[in-house]
Amino acid sequence: MNILLQIANSEPHFPYAATVTLGIGFVAAVTIGSIAWYNSKRPAGWENKERPHIIPEIEK
Repeated sequence: MNILLQIANSEPHFPYAATVTLGIGFVAAVTIGSIAWYNSKRPAGWENKERPHIIPEIEK
């Protein structure tokens, strides 16, 4: 039993680090993509919609 506990404690934590990195990357990609989409030309039917207050105004 002690051998199994030693092996479990000595194993690298790569899967946890990779999962956290992928999670943060996904959130960053969605955030940046949303800002870019809101600052781009509006799709048909969205021309008169208001911009959410959280999205910054970018000068072109």
